Amino acid sequence: MGKRKVLTEKELKDTPLPSEGQILGVAKKLLGADRVLVLCADGKTRVCRIKGSIRRRVWIRVGDAVLVELWGFQDDTRGDVIGKYTKAQKQWLIDNGYLPEWTA
Repeated sequence: MGKRKVLTEKELKDTPLPSEGQILGVAKKLLGADRVLVLCADGKTRVCRIKGSIRRRVWIRVGDAVLVELWGFQDDTRGDVIGKYTKAQKQWLIDNGYLPEWTA
């Protein structure tokens, strides 16, 4: 393993924020078969699928902040994980009010 990359203030400000149809959340439980239980910022718990493009690049663990894209055809209980935030980015999101304090 190499050294951890330290994020500068500029890189923290470049943190991708949710757009229309997306929401921030925290991974609460790994379910297997590329699925994860996510506690979203709106207080709902959703079963989310880890998309293939991110599944091959990063590992998602319990407690990680993730970006969830909601499915439009189900009753607001499912979504896709399309991004993962670092610990520094997660703290920045909490400090700036994008992610509620109780998700920490």
